[in-house]
Amino acid sequence: MKEEDLSRIKRYPIVEYLERKGIKPVRRTPSYALYHSPLREETHPSFKVDTEKNLWIDYGEGRGGSIIDLCMRMEGCTLSEAIRRLGQNAPDNGIYSSLNDFMSNNSQPMMAINGARRLIGISDTLPPYFQEYLTKERCIDLEKAMPFLKCVSYEVRGRLYQAIGFANLSRGYELRDNKTFKGTIAPKDITPIFEDMEQPVCLFEGFMDFLSFLSMKEEITNHCLVMNSVNNMARTIRYLNDRHLTHIRAFLDNDEAGRRAVQDFIKAGFHVEDMNIHYKDFKDLNEYHVSRVREQQKRKAQEQTHISITGQNKKSKQVKLKMK
Repeated sequence: MKEEDLSRIKRYPIVEYLERKGIKPVRRTPSYALYHSPLREETHPSFKVDTEKNLWIDYGEGRGGSIIDLCMRMEGCTLSEAIRRLGQNAPDNGIYSSLNDFMSNNSQPMMAINGARRLIGISDTLPPYFQEYLTKERCIDLEKAMPFLKCVSYEVRGRLYQAIGFANLSRGYELRDNKTFKGTIAPKDITPIFEDMEQPVCLFEGFMDFLSFLSMKEEITNHCLVMNSVNNMARTIRYLNDRHLTHIRAFLDNDEAGRRAVQDFIKAGFHVEDMNIHYKDFKDLNEYHVSRVREQQKRKAQEQTHISITGQNKKSKQVKLKMK
């Protein structure tokens, strides 16, 4: 296959490909189009097409790629078959079938390497011990959280590991296990979510805080963004400025780095609501959320105990009356 033929296929607009299948965007801007995912059922649109780069990403799955990757997923076909089918509709029609040429010219796969950390695989299903960690220790609502999470398998110096994975904008992954490990499968980047929603933008330092927010709310009505580290300040500001987003609701950690980040946003000209006043006695939003859930569970248990004791007392009085 000639390189210009492959380039012609990759230039075939993804929005046009979806349009041919009767799939229309929920929102369209000059730089991207947002859809309900054509790969699964969902209520909030989380499938984004970058119309400038002609690439797609499904934030719910944490996967994305070129139009060829999308064709393979949607039509359940092989690489060579996807190339052939797209070639029939791409600009300057041609028939393409050389898998070897495609593999030699195609961009690198989604998996990334961070030092000695090598991505092995991604699963939609979290093992029971990760689910238990999220629900019992972090008090996360799994039903709400699962569309944003993956089980990531990776290798370090020949040893295999698994972690909870949260995809970012550059198709890397933020990692967390059920103990103390926190890491990244490169590249490191921010994670925008619910981009069709309104300002203010709810801003989170890490994905566990976002999942806590998700668990606390009946409904999300705001654009959200997870920084995945305060070191991503420049990327975050650039993202917000590019989209003319000026109003931030910051749910950052209650530490020096978090407070400094809030001041940096203010200096950059953003209107910032510093939400950590609501959890000033806790280190972050998740710790506050866990405390609230524990308190609710404690009250519920006390109420159940009170009801049980009251019921027993009533029965005891009834027995005494019968004996008289």
